Amino acid sequence: MFELSKFSLEGKVAVVTGGSRGIGSAIAAGFAKAGAKVVLTSRKIDDLEANVAEIKAFGGEATALQSHLGKMEEIEKMVGAVMDKYGRIDILVNNAGASPSMKSVLESDERLWDTIMNLNLKGLYFTSQAVANIMKKQGGGKIINIASIDGFKPEAGVSIYSISKAGVRMITKAFAVELAPFNIMVNAIAPGPISTKMLNSHWFHLSPEEAEKGKKEMASIAPTGRFGEPDEIVGAAVYLASDASSYTTGAEIVVDGGVLLGGGLDATSLL
Repeated sequence: MFELSKFSLEGKVAVVTGGSRGIGSAIAAGFAKAGAKVVLTSRKIDDLEANVAEIKAFGGEATALQSHLGKMEEIEKMVGAVMDKYGRIDILVNNAGASPSMKSVLESDERLWDTIMNLNLKGLYFTSQAVANIMKKQGGGKIINIASIDGFKPEAGVSIYSISKAGVRMITKAFAVELAPFNIMVNAIAPGPISTKMLNSHWFHLSPEEAEKGKKEMASIAPTGRFGEPDEIVGAAVYLASDASSYTTGAEIVVDGGVLLGGGLDATSLL
């Protein structure tokens, strides 16, 4: 018989990359409320420490680790620090990602490509590899990759980001196939437009009036008629991190307010 206790993360050690703001911050807080010991990583320690303080304020357990996961040595250092403190990793959320830059396929340069791919794909792959080797020795674990609906349907102006998120979808499937025999479940969440600093970067190059018009047009594409909030990603993450998803691997949970049902984002709202 199913028990709601299967959604509990009590006693689990969870690492959330990109935990300084937005979706990562919300997931970290949600995991802590579900009972997990949470390690938040990011390049900016000040934001991490503020989030850790908020988690501790409601009685949760959290630790901040400054790390740039686009660099191999930083991945090894981060994983080593978590193991030194807790001796295990039960859950990994690969949320860290480079913000999209609004450039067309005719304008994007090598530096932008390398910046996005190093963090969104290379960093995610090798962080997952390092943690999966630990999970294999432990007898299992959960890896959750934060993809995007842009990985299903490319968005004008952020081609490299869209390509990287399509890659995240394939990394999820590849790891799921090979790690299932070791009781390591690997899944992805694909958010749609969520009210975050990354989403706002779509309009940094526009005037305030044009930006407001663009936001309204993008929000109107979703059948729900609005942007989502970071907290609205947390439920899917808790499910995938918990024992409730013990037979779920290689799956993608789309949380987009129905945007993909409407045919995707309209380029005219972005450029």
